[in-house]
Amino acid sequence: MAKKKQTNYDLKSDTSNTMIEAPKIAYLPQSPRKYRPAIGIIGCGGISRTHLTAYKNAGFNVVACCDLIEDRAKDRRDTFFPEAEIYTDFRDVLARKDIAVVDLATHPPERAPLIEASLKAKKHVLSQKPFVLDLDQGLRFGELAKKMGVKLAINQNGRWAPHFSYMRQAVAKGLIGDVLSVHMSVHWNHDWITPTPFNNVNHIMLYDFAIHWFDMFMQLTGGKKAQSVYATETFASGQKSKQPLLAEAMIQFEGGQASLVFDGFARFGSWCHTYISGTKGTLHSTGTDIGKGDVTLYTPKGTAVAKLDGSWFCDGFHGSMGELLCSIEQKREPITNAFDNVRGLEVCFAAIRSAETGKPQKVGPIRKVKI
Repeated sequence: MAKKKQTNYDLKSDTSNTMIEAPKIAYLPQSPRKYRPAIGIIGCGGISRTHLTAYKNAGFNVVACCDLIEDRAKDRRDTFFPEAEIYTDFRDVLARKDIAVVDLATHPPERAPLIEASLKAKKHVLSQKPFVLDLDQGLRFGELAKKMGVKLAINQNGRWAPHFSYMRQAVAKGLIGDVLSVHMSVHWNHDWITPTPFNNVNHIMLYDFAIHWFDMFMQLTGGKKAQSVYATETFASGQKSKQPLLAEAMIQFEGGQASLVFDGFARFGSWCHTYISGTKGTLHSTGTDIGKGDVTLYTPKGTAVAKLDGSWFCDGFHGSMGELLCSIEQKREPITNAFDNVRGLEVCFAAIRSAETGKPQKVGPIRKVKI
């Protein structure tokens, strides 16, 4: 009789069918214990509705709404914070001594001078994402915040989507050991941008949308250095937007690999998927809703399913502002500080250059993009 071939996989040690209790992780957004400063929002476009909904639900104190179009500022004020003042000049907001924090919810080209002016006015700043178009400028903003004695945070609200929040903290706690691979995919219909200003944003997928996933990639690899990226963009047959809605990026990092896939013209059966493997376990989340999903943890001891509450909209926006306020109260840097955010943008910028050239790019040398 032929001798049975030996393998490294012992079926008797397979614990995948053994259910264990999910680790307790504080994944929901946090608020400061006592600190409730006066907040001014500058930029009252479409996304500001989500900002203000989250702030109202969290009990934050918004006292000013500012927009170049006065009617938009009035609408946000009347809908969410009726006692707030309205402004059309951001300098009037910065001149108010009672306002300690400003939420800059404008697009990147217009936002850079607002960040600088706000920091020089000694206001704590929450900058909408993507942070900057020039990485060195982003680093200078980080240094300026330190010089002025204020906090600068970036609104990477995806970190507080329930499944992402649970996963990033599970990685940080070492629950799956050394991370070997990160694979994330999103399949949905992004053609809604066609009648909006986003239709004119170059690299809308890899820059404006995928920055959430580039940022999460950096969080989920446990701080490992990204080395190179190969990315592509293409048009989907039948799409109306003038920007490519299909994109993907393959990333090499220290001791591992990652893939990000964006099918932005999947009109039927939306789907999202995240898979993180490590030396001690695996994390997995999947579902039809881009903003939420349970998380499964596989370990040598067994399988745990974390049933999660909440959703990306609006918990993510509570989380990003709450983190800034907590950092002020606790006298520490926010986890979404400028220096941390530039690390994710380095990968993003390399992906954009790769898509433009058709060649892999090293992470780091690409310092600017044009959008």
